[in-house]
Amino acid sequence: MASLSTSSLVFTVRRCEPELVAPAKPTPHEFKQLSDIDDQDGLRFHVPVIQFYKYDPSMRGRDPAKVIREALAQTLVFYYPFAGSGGVIDCPLMLIQVTRLKCGGFIFALRLNHTMSDGDGLSQFMMAMAEMAHGARAPSVPPVWQRHLLCARDPPRVTCTHREYEEVADTKGTIIPLDDMVQRSFFFGPADVAALRRRVPRHLSKCSTFEILTACLWRCRTMALQPDRDEEVRIMCIVNARAKFDPPLPTGYYGNGFAYPAAVTTAGKLCENPLGYSLELVKKAKNDVNEEYMRSVADLMVLRGRPHFTMVRSYIVSDVTRAGFREVDFGWGKAVYGGPAKAVAGVVSFYVPYRNKKGEDGIVVPICLPGPAMERFSKELDYLLNDKAVSGKKSTFIASNL
Repeated sequence: MASLSTSSLVFTVRRCEPELVAPAKPTPHEFKQLSDIDDQDGLRFHVPVIQFYKYDPSMRGRDPAKVIREALAQTLVFYYPFAGSGGVIDCPLMLIQVTRLKCGGFIFALRLNHTMSDGDGLSQFMMAMAEMAHGARAPSVPPVWQRHLLCARDPPRVTCTHREYEEVADTKGTIIPLDDMVQRSFFFGPADVAALRRRVPRHLSKCSTFEILTACLWRCRTMALQPDRDEEVRIMCIVNARAKFDPPLPTGYYGNGFAYPAAVTTAGKLCENPLGYSLELVKKAKNDVNEEYMRSVADLMVLRGRPHFTMVRSYIVSDVTRAGFREVDFGWGKAVYGGPAKAVAGVVSFYVPYRNKKGEDGIVVPICLPGPAMERFSKELDYLLNDKAVSGKKSTFIASNL
């Protein structure tokens, strides 16, 4: 594991006036219904994505801003709901910015209202833009709206346990404040993942990389934040449910098709037990998601007024290593980095594919914590990844003074 450099850069940017990009051809004028998975309070925000592209001599003389603007207009003909309408007041559904660099490369940045799409749907849209930039007349994967597929049943009925939407009182002020927040990115290569696997029982050693990393980060983060030992803490894993349906959601569906099931335990149990304890909790939460679970979430949204997911002592992780953001090629090759722009302060981390300076492929995870907690987090993580400590002392759990 290596902590990637976060030294600040100072540079001058000349910003042009923003402009509205409309679909290149007339599109239907109609009302589009969101699904009951889309329409929840926790998704009413803009999710930022950023892509970095190197200079490509073969594209000399081509303006990336012009190429992307034209590709966007053509793509919006097919994805016209993203264009919005006069009913969206002072809050565009989508914002795109292209920053040309002196070296000849450029940065592509996008913000999308999360109620419209999840990571897979957004990646599908960006791939369609890339195809248009290469001269395609239509996306290779036709977009599918069909949000009725994930609407509540009639009558709605909650049939599963959804601890991710529990109302938890923050009686001790444990929601992480935004003051003094520090963001660092941690790189996990194959050797790091192997070191973590050696810490779990043999019957759990074939767990996925996502599961072992999530168990590790949840435990280290909880120890770093130092809640009281009897307080409940939870991890919520973003689970793509598209293939959980029978039949699966149609190819090209670009709405939100995920759940975030929660694993819940006390801080004391999480931090005092071996890594295998948190790993089993993560695996069980992931495996809870099936078609009935998704139907139950949609029904819960209708019955309970579309609640926000639980924020108190919660940590959410989302794996975008297979979303394909890095593969988006507007003509300048694949992105050097492609994916979420940052962690959501104190709440959400993303697992992003990354190649380090040594040419080693792995996963980079942005973590955002208060300064002192970040130092404790880094030390706990180093301890878990240190092979010499596998049979050594157990990490200590420090009670909170809150």
